[in-house]
Amino acid sequence: MLSAHRQDAKQMVKCGVITISDTRTIDTDKSGAFIKELLQTAGHNVMQYEIVQDETLFIQQKVKEMTVNKEIEAIIMNGGTGISNRDVTIEAIQPLFSKELPGFGELFRMLSYQLDIGSASIMSRAIAGVINNCIVFSIPGSVKAVKLAMEKLILPELGHAVGELAKDRV
Repeated sequence: MLSAHRQDAKQMVKCGVITISDTRTIDTDKSGAFIKELLQTAGHNVMQYEIVQDETLFIQQKVKEMTVNKEIEAIIMNGGTGISNRDVTIEAIQPLFSKELPGFGELFRMLSYQLDIGSASIMSRAIAGVINNCIVFSIPGSVKAVKLAMEKLILPELGHAVGELAKDRV
């Protein structure tokens, strides 16, 4: 049985989608397209979709731009979460959080370990938090990681999270 506040979760969330990549284009971005498809199938609206180069300044600029846009209530980012020097998504957005949701990354790694990649999940970085009263999720860029994060974690809680943040909006 759902608690009262979960029953009042927002049914349609206005979302931004950001793919972090030095190589993907609109035509080759399977993960970004899959995120958009999953959001729309679940009844949410994709208000903006961008591909951003894996550079701290570019990532921060795009996230700040989207989080101040009153038409966007949530952002789902994918890519740039690995452990190579070029992967800077986590380092770019973490300092912008007013609140971090550590359970998101913890659960993502647990599910990755159990359902997908086993011990390689120790290198899997995922993070979520609040920036400018907007929920932001950052997940790895593989289609399998996107499917796992979206279906098991993000979609089940997206409306709930946005509903909680709406309490603070003026």
